[in-house]
Amino acid sequence: MHTQFILAARIMRGISTAALWLAGAGLILMTVFISGQVFMRYVMNDSIVWSEPASVILMGWFIFLGAAVGIREGYHLSFDVVLYFLPNKAKLILYSISDGLVALFGACMAWFGAQLALSAWNVKLPSLGVSGAVDFLPLVAGGCLIFIFSVERLVLRAAGRPTARFGEAQPDEA
Repeated sequence: MHTQFILAARIMRGISTAALWLAGAGLILMTVFISGQVFMRYVMNDSIVWSEPASVILMGWFIFLGAAVGIREGYHLSFDVVLYFLPNKAKLILYSISDGLVALFGACMAWFGAQLALSAWNVKLPSLGVSGAVDFLPLVAGGCLIFIFSVERLVLRAAGRPTARFGEAQPDEA
Protein backbone atom coordinates (compact mmCIF):
# COMPACT_ATOMS: atom_id res chain seq x y z
CA MET A 1 0.00 0.00 0.00
CA HIS A 2 2.88 2.34 0.83
CA THR A 3 4.38 1.97 -2.65
CA GLN A 4 1.00 2.75 -4.22
CA PHE A 5 0.85 6.04 -2.34
CA ILE A 6 4.40 6.85 -3.37
CA LEU A 7 3.65 6.05 -7.02
CA ALA A 8 0.41 8.06 -7.01
CA ALA A 9 2.15 11.01 -5.32
CA ARG A 10 4.93 10.93 -7.91
CA ILE A 11 2.42 10.90 -10.75
CA MET A 12 0.55 13.82 -9.16
CA ARG A 13 3.84 15.66 -8.66
CA GLY A 14 4.65 15.09 -12.35
CA ILE A 15 1.26 16.46 -13.38
CA SER A 16 1.71 19.39 -11.00
CA THR A 17 5.20 20.13 -12.34
CA ALA A 18 3.97 19.96 -15.93
CA ALA A 19 1.10 22.32 -15.10
CA LEU A 20 3.51 24.74 -13.44
CA TRP A 21 5.87 24.67 -16.45
CA LEU A 22 2.95 25.24 -18.82
CA ALA A 23 1.74 28.13 -16.68
CA GLY A 24 5.23 29.67 -16.71
CA ALA A 25 5.54 29.21 -20.46
CA GLY A 26 2.12 30.84 -20.91
CA LEU A 27 3.20 33.81 -18.82
CA ILE A 28 6.38 34.23 -20.85
CA LEU A 29 4.53 33.84 -24.15
CA MET A 30 1.89 36.36 -23.08
CA THR A 31 4.68 38.82 -22.19
CA VAL A 32 6.25 38.31 -25.62
CA PHE A 33 2.88 38.85 -27.36
CA ILE A 34 2.14 42.05 -25.43
CA SER A 35 5.69 43.36 -25.91
CA GLY A 36 5.43 42.67 -29.64
CA GLN A 37 2.07 44.45 -29.73
CA VAL A 38 3.48 47.52 -27.95
CA PHE A 39 6.48 47.61 -30.30
CA MET A 40 4.32 47.24 -33.38
CA ARG A 41 1.78 49.83 -32.27
CA TYR A 42 4.10 52.56 -31.04
CA VAL A 43 7.23 52.03 -33.13
CA MET A 44 5.94 50.57 -36.38
CA ASN A 45 2.53 52.33 -36.24
CA ASP A 46 0.79 49.04 -36.95
CA SER A 47 -1.01 46.48 -34.84
CA ILE A 48 -1.02 42.72 -34.29
CA VAL A 49 -4.75 41.92 -34.23
CA TRP A 50 -4.45 38.52 -32.55
CA SER A 51 -2.06 39.47 -29.72
CA GLU A 52 -4.64 40.70 -27.21
CA PRO A 53 -7.15 37.82 -27.46
CA ALA A 54 -4.32 35.29 -27.50
CA SER A 55 -2.82 36.92 -24.41
CA VAL A 56 -6.14 36.81 -22.57
CA ILE A 57 -6.50 33.10 -23.34
CA LEU A 58 -2.93 32.46 -22.18
CA MET A 59 -3.65 34.43 -19.01
CA GLY A 60 -6.58 32.12 -18.26
CA TRP A 61 -4.32 29.12 -18.67
CA PHE A 62 -1.53 30.31 -16.42
CA ILE A 63 -3.92 31.58 -13.75
CA PHE A 64 -5.93 28.36 -13.48
CA LEU A 65 -2.99 25.98 -13.87
CA GLY A 66 -1.03 27.96 -11.29
CA ALA A 67 -4.02 27.96 -8.93
CA ALA A 68 -4.29 24.17 -9.19
CA VAL A 69 -0.60 23.78 -8.36
CA GLY A 70 -1.08 26.14 -5.41
CA ILE A 71 -3.90 23.91 -4.15
CA ARG A 72 -1.70 20.82 -4.31
CA GLU A 73 1.21 22.51 -2.58
CA GLY A 74 -0.97 23.99 0.16
CA TYR A 75 -0.46 27.63 -0.80
CA HIS A 76 -4.10 28.49 -1.40
CA LEU A 77 -5.83 31.20 0.59
CA SER A 78 -6.67 30.11 4.12
CA PHE A 79 -7.19 31.56 7.55
CA ASP A 80 -4.96 29.62 9.92
CA VAL A 81 -5.05 31.84 13.00
CA VAL A 82 -7.60 29.68 14.85
CA LEU A 83 -5.75 26.50 13.87
CA TYR A 84 -2.76 27.46 16.01
CA PHE A 85 -4.88 27.01 19.13
CA LEU A 86 -6.62 23.75 18.17
CA PRO A 87 -5.45 20.19 18.79
CA ASN A 88 -4.06 18.24 15.82
CA LYS A 89 -7.18 16.11 15.35
CA ALA A 90 -9.37 19.23 15.03
CA LYS A 91 -6.85 20.75 12.60
CA LEU A 92 -6.99 17.64 10.41
CA ILE A 93 -10.79 17.73 10.39
CA LEU A 94 -10.82 21.40 9.39
CA TYR A 95 -8.17 20.82 6.72
CA SER A 96 -10.28 17.97 5.34
CA ILE A 97 -13.42 20.11 5.29
CA SER A 98 -11.46 22.81 3.48
CA ASP A 99 -10.06 20.34 0.95
CA GLY A 100 -13.53 18.88 0.40
CA LEU A 101 -14.96 22.32 -0.32
CA VAL A 102 -12.08 23.13 -2.66
CA ALA A 103 -12.63 19.80 -4.46
CA LEU A 104 -16.32 20.66 -4.85
CA PHE A 105 -15.37 24.10 -6.17
CA GLY A 106 -12.95 22.52 -8.69
CA ALA A 107 -15.59 20.05 -9.84
CA CYS A 108 -18.11 22.88 -10.31
CA MET A 109 -15.50 24.93 -12.17
CA ALA A 110 -14.86 22.03 -14.54
CA TRP A 111 -18.56 21.24 -15.01
CA PHE A 112 -19.76 24.78 -15.64
CA GLY A 113 -16.65 25.62 -17.66
CA ALA A 114 -17.47 22.64 -19.89
CA GLN A 115 -21.05 23.93 -20.24
CA LEU A 116 -19.73 27.35 -21.28
CA ALA A 117 -17.26 25.76 -23.71
CA LEU A 118 -20.01 23.70 -25.31
CA SER A 119 -22.26 26.76 -25.63
CA ALA A 120 -19.47 28.66 -27.40
CA TRP A 121 -18.33 25.74 -29.56
CA ASN A 122 -19.87 27.09 -32.79
CA VAL A 123 -18.77 30.68 -32.20
CA LYS A 124 -15.60 31.63 -34.03
CA LEU A 125 -13.15 34.13 -32.52
CA PRO A 126 -12.55 36.43 -35.50
CA SER A 127 -9.02 37.55 -34.66
CA LEU A 128 -7.75 34.03 -33.94
CA GLY A 129 -9.97 31.95 -36.21
CA VAL A 130 -10.60 29.33 -33.51
CA SER A 131 -13.70 28.20 -31.65
CA GLY A 132 -14.96 30.34 -28.78
CA ALA A 133 -14.73 27.23 -26.61
CA VAL A 134 -10.99 27.92 -26.35
CA ASP A 135 -11.82 30.77 -23.97
CA PHE A 136 -13.34 28.35 -21.45
CA LEU A 137 -10.96 25.40 -21.68
CA PRO A 138 -8.69 26.81 -18.91
CA LEU A 139 -11.68 26.66 -16.55
CA VAL A 140 -12.21 23.00 -17.38
CA ALA A 141 -8.55 22.00 -17.10
CA GLY A 142 -7.95 24.06 -13.96
CA GLY A 143 -11.13 22.77 -12.35
CA CYS A 144 -10.19 19.16 -13.08
CA LEU A 145 -6.71 19.64 -11.62
CA ILE A 146 -8.06 21.44 -8.54
CA PHE A 147 -10.49 18.56 -7.99
CA ILE A 148 -7.83 15.88 -8.47
CA PHE A 149 -5.26 17.60 -6.25
CA SER A 150 -7.83 18.23 -3.50
CA VAL A 151 -8.98 14.61 -3.57
CA GLU A 152 -5.32 13.56 -3.41
CA ARG A 153 -4.91 15.62 -0.24
CA LEU A 154 -8.04 14.06 1.28
CA VAL A 155 -6.93 10.51 0.47
CA LEU A 156 -3.43 11.08 1.83
CA ARG A 157 -4.78 12.62 5.02
CA ALA A 158 -7.27 9.76 5.48
CA ALA A 159 -4.40 7.28 5.12
CA GLY A 160 -2.30 9.14 7.69
CA ARG A 161 0.21 10.33 5.10
CA PRO A 162 1.55 13.90 5.10
CA THR A 163 0.14 16.50 2.73
CA ALA A 164 2.02 19.54 1.50
CA ARG A 165 1.18 22.51 3.65
CA PHE A 166 3.32 25.63 3.70
CA GLY A 167 6.74 24.08 3.38
CA GLU A 168 6.05 20.68 4.96
CA ALA A 169 7.39 17.52 3.30
CA GLN A 170 5.85 16.49 0.01
CA PRO A 171 3.84 13.22 0.15
CA ASP A 172 6.41 11.29 -1.90
CA GLU A 173 9.34 12.56 0.19
CA ALA A 174 8.08 11.33 3.57
